[in-house]
Amino acid sequence: MKLLRTPDERFKGLPGYPFKPHYAEIDGVRIHYVDEGENDRETVLMMHGEPSWSYLYRKMIPIVIKFGYRVIAPDLVGFGKSDKPAEMSDYSYQKHVSWMTGLIKSLDLKNMTLVCQDWGGLIGLRIAAENEKRFKRICASNTGLPTGGGKLSEAFLAWREYSQKTPDFNIGEIVTRACVHKLEPEVIAAYDAPFPDDSYKAGARIFPTLVPIAPDDPAVPANLKAWEVFSWWLKPFLTAFSDSDPITRGGDAYFQKTIPGTKGMKHTTIMNAGHFVQEDKGEEWAQIIVKFIREN
Repeated sequence: MKLLRTPDERFKGLPGYPFKPHYAEIDGVRIHYVDEGENDRETVLMMHGEPSWSYLYRKMIPIVIKFGYRVIAPDLVGFGKSDKPAEMSDYSYQKHVSWMTGLIKSLDLKNMTLVCQDWGGLIGLRIAAENEKRFKRICASNTGLPTGGGKLSEAFLAWREYSQKTPDFNIGEIVTRACVHKLEPEVIAAYDAPFPDDSYKAGARIFPTLVPIAPDDPAVPANLKAWEVFSWWLKPFLTAFSDSDPITRGGDAYFQKTIPGTKGMKHTTIMNAGHFVQEDKGEEWAQIIVKFIREN
């Protein structure tokens, strides 16, 4: 497997991202993660999705650590400061679950609150179900755990097609188009930073096609098994979806109907926020998470 590594100078001077880099090697792949705050009794694992990276959580990390919690925010393989396999065929749903599980075990993370959005949920929820003793609670926004059934949103199908056909896959522009509040040019540039050219974008390109949309998808059995775990999951599970995400709209209702741990939680809809709620209302979501931890 050929691995690409974004030069460090691409990440110099990014606005609002002063965090010291940390690295771990998992199955021969270097994975980057942010590690801020010191509290092994309460660790908040912030999982990003596609096509973003840990930069997405820059507004939230300082708020959460200010209240005394530790934050771990990894970059998925193929994104951010993590290594990037050069071929689309090098990526699979299971590989991403395995890479992130390897990171969690190598750091021996416990007492975790999973905070997840987009693919951060598809991967993070699987990890939580398969390693439930390491997790204390979950807060999910604009995500799901698909099993190849049900009606797909037109927005997702359009995004999936766009990802495979457009010649100009401009990451920063993709992120800002999915926000209610358009991003500043320097922030757009920060989302482009991990990708010096198109050869680095194999992961970003392939991710939409890895979502299990058919019952015979290879990821479906493992996701169904995860849902079996969540059918008796009694630990606190909070939804904080945004009001303006056409891709995942309604997913919070399914979580609330299906997972026992959602009962009695103060679920919320974050207003005036798009798919990337961390950009539109990151400070608000961070405060919701802090309150969630304190009350549960």
